[in-house]
Amino acid sequence: MEEEDKTLEDATHKTTRTLLIRYFLVVLLLSPIIIGIPAFTFKISFVEKERWTEEAKKYKLPDRLINPNRGNIYSTDGKLMATSMPRYYLYMDFRADGFSKDSFLHSRNNGIDSLSYYLSRKLGGRTAAGFKAHLIKGLNSKSRQYPVYEIRVSYADLKEIRQFPFFRYGRNRSGLYEKEMVQRQKLFDRMASRTIGDIYNEIETGGLSKGKNGLELHYDSLLRGQPGLKSFWRVGRQWTNVTDVEPVDGYDIFTTIDIRIQDYTEKALADKLRELDADLGIAIVMEVRTGEIKAISNLERAGAGRYVESKNHAVADEIEPGSTFKIASMMVALDDKVCTPDDIVDANKGSFAIGNRWIRDHNYNTGGYQQISVAEAIWYSSNVGVAKVILKGYEKNPEKFIEGLNRIGINADLNPEIPGAGRTKINSPADRSWSRTSLPWMSFGYEVQVPPIQTLAFYNAIANDGKLIRPIFTKEIQKDGKTIRRFSTETLRSSICSRETLKIIREMMVDVVHKGTGRNFHSESVTFAGKTGTARIASGGRYSDTHNLSFCGYFPAEQPQYTCLVVIRRPRIGTPSGTMPGSVFKTIAEKVYSHQTKIDLRSATVDSAAVRLPAVKNGETEALRYVLNELKIKNNAKQIKTAYAGYHHKPETEQVELSALTMHEGQVPNVTGMGAKDAVYTLEKSGMRVGFSGRGQVVSQSISPGQPIVKGQSIALVLR
Repeated sequence: MEEEDKTLEDATHKTTRTLLIRYFLVVLLLSPIIIGIPAFTFKISFVEKERWTEEAKKYKLPDRLINPNRGNIYSTDGKLMATSMPRYYLYMDFRADGFSKDSFLHSRNNGIDSLSYYLSRKLGGRTAAGFKAHLIKGLNSKSRQYPVYEIRVSYADLKEIRQFPFFRYGRNRSGLYEKEMVQRQKLFDRMASRTIGDIYNEIETGGLSKGKNGLELHYDSLLRGQPGLKSFWRVGRQWTNVTDVEPVDGYDIFTTIDIRIQDYTEKALADKLRELDADLGIAIVMEVRTGEIKAISNLERAGAGRYVESKNHAVADEIEPGSTFKIASMMVALDDKVCTPDDIVDANKGSFAIGNRWIRDHNYNTGGYQQISVAEAIWYSSNVGVAKVILKGYEKNPEKFIEGLNRIGINADLNPEIPGAGRTKINSPADRSWSRTSLPWMSFGYEVQVPPIQTLAFYNAIANDGKLIRPIFTKEIQKDGKTIRRFSTETLRSSICSRETLKIIREMMVDVVHKGTGRNFHSESVTFAGKTGTARIASGGRYSDTHNLSFCGYFPAEQPQYTCLVVIRRPRIGTPSGTMPGSVFKTIAEKVYSHQTKIDLRSATVDSAAVRLPAVKNGETEALRYVLNELKIKNNAKQIKTAYAGYHHKPETEQVELSALTMHEGQVPNVTGMGAKDAVYTLEKSGMRVGFSGRGQVVSQSISPGQPIVKGQSIALVLR
């Protein structure tokens, strides 16, 4: 037993020794590798760094920018108004490394003839022969940037063109390459086009698009985003695209524009401009309590009956407002206790001389207004009446009148979000241009310049219980669906005048519409208040016979929701008057108000003359039964055993009474009272050819019921 244990122990020692020797040999063999890896790593990383860096460049192309997506612009209710679409100009490099002149000119299936045919069919603008001549011209010029086509193409078109004959060889052999541009697409065409703005089509060197005007320019830094970086590495025989830095897309802008109100506004303005053949039209709708611009339209004549948006006149133009400014003048006078609405002012016979200049009313050639109240001077828009009120109070101290205009906020800094906005310019006695006639002419809107949006904001303050707020065009800014910033109402003046003055001014503006210059366009559907304006346009240092016509007001008059300004410039048809823009205002107000009017049907009274049961057309019994039961209308359809039933109205009953309609085989059926679908089906099933006119239900058929049927015979139905 002891001998066996000793033998086992010797064997174990021998095995262990063998394993240790083998382990040592393995370690000895691996030692150079273990030592070599760090050594080679150090050598490559530090000693030979420059060499291997240069070697790696052979397998990597220079980094390229990844263009970010420019942010979208939306309406207040989330409708997409402006988005970016990539577009491409096509070029050929006739000195490309792999370009083959022989293959280009002589290849049967992949040469210039086939290519020209495909280009002509796809792009148009030239025949196949025309494209061939065009490309040969480029070949002879050896141009490196020869335009294949002058118009930009979409990405889908680009992908297709890359597969055309010769181009399918790829950029190196064919020389075809593209230059990416950005096209801003406005999904509602010209709607608020200049307010939304435009961008430059060229992508900047840094891979970014750039705003040109409007909100696109104002929010350019947010909309444009941040470019990314990508590199191309050669792996084996192929190049692999690696994104090093992800691009950051731009923010989305949600405007205050209401597409529905914008549509009403633009259509009403465009229709009137075409009717008058006017040069220009401006219309703006502002929400009274929030200051949000719900619609803005600037339509400029581009030809007979054709109008485009080329400038944001509503924000940028500095115009003499004319009689809409009388409300501002009267507000200052009432607040300073210069007059009361019942004071009598002598408007003479419509003319009043100051120095060598005459102030005239529109009816001076028919005797003028003579003795009128201060309120009536506003109703009838009397230049003489308003000028006399202002002269009475401020002739000896005109600076006080200017201070009053500043006080009521007619020149407040609105700081609108639209670049290039105009500013109110009011003459002062300290100015060199001031003269004896400046004060009275200012009182009715001359020798002052006011952007239309400034007039709108002032009138909105009247509607808003005296609170002047800044017009805003942006509701909120979002990123990836999350709100980053929400814009709120900004108050510029808590009160533009006293409560008493405000009450008087509002009453005057209501009476303008019902008793004064606006009585010809007052509405039976919605009450509104406002003021007309007519101003001659200065040209060459004197006033011409062309006019800026305007109406500014708010609706409904009792509880104002919207303020609206309409301006029409140089109408060619008709006698210029405030009725022209006023009728546009009326159309906008009626459409907006009618859309928002809500009626509680629970409070509606029952019309004793109303029909309680619906009219039912004759037709298939089963279909009639199904519809009547679904509508929970009592009927006797279960009692009808025929396939077709007729309806008989009985006012005294509370259910629909049906009667059997019998169809005899071989005889023309009676389809009177049926709808077109049932009548045609019934007659064609009988073998007849059917023609019909009108709409509604059948009132007569050309072949009387019960007549023998001749297969293929034609029958005419009259529906009404």
